Amino acid sequence: MAAAEHNKTTTPVETHLRVLQITDTHLFGDPAGRLAGMETDAAWQEVMEQVLAEHWPADLILATGDIVHDGSEQAYRRFKEHFERLGVPTLVIPGNHDRPDLLRQVMQGGLVRMVDHYLLGRWLFVMLDSTVPGTDGGHLKASELARLEACLQAHPDRHALVCLHHHPVSMKCDWIDTIGVDNGEELFAVIDRFPQVRAVVWGHVHQDFSAERNGVQLFAAPSTCVQFKPRQAEFTLDDLPPGFRWFELYPDGHIVSAVGRAGARPRGVDLLSAGYS
Repeated sequence: MAAAEHNKTTTPVETHLRVLQITDTHLFGDPAGRLAGMETDAAWQEVMEQVLAEHWPADLILATGDIVHDGSEQAYRRFKEHFERLGVPTLVIPGNHDRPDLLRQVMQGGLVRMVDHYLLGRWLFVMLDSTVPGTDGGHLKASELARLEACLQAHPDRHALVCLHHHPVSMKCDWIDTIGVDNGEELFAVIDRFPQVRAVVWGHVHQDFSAERNGVQLFAAPSTCVQFKPRQAEFTLDDLPPGFRWFELYPDGHIVSAVGRAGARPRGVDLLSAGYS
């Protein structure tokens, strides 16, 4: 169902924020680079064409990690140039395939930035770094958790949406759950003390996910390239097309969200791939 249809049937008539989550683009320095057979640049561009056609204008974009696959500065700069042209604030966090220091360096200035937090309307967006150098799994350092707590304490009158790359809860997918955040309970110990937190949002898992925990909504988004099949014991690619997530965030804390996908089927992906590095 389109965002406009949700407006008509399930949400109050009030001004809301339109927010888009773009995640796990896995770009290469070479625009023709492939991941599991799929040209990630072409797939990302197809997703963005649908975003612009069906979910634009937007107020904010959340880019939740694995911006590039090969750590290349060229890919980071291509990503930044594209989103700068859209003219919308874009908040970027690193994923396990990213180089956080280089990412921060390239994203300095302009509308596409790495920031600790961001205020927009009645909402606070807290951007956490869950990466651990040299590993695919995630961990939230004590300093990140302290920063989250400080942000929430400083803005008790704002509804909060917390973003990170790795998943802090089980996806019921054995191989993915070995590379999630290893201290998710510490994250929720902080969140449980602040009733203004409305949602936690992540990437990394390359699939649609939504749930609720203690009144806080939990969301993951499809990748703009290859998809992981849910509830699998071992690495398995799905035949769903690339996608993204959209949000409508209301001043009263109400959230409407769903995923969108580009095309009917993925193009070029090797569904028999046993993994990628």
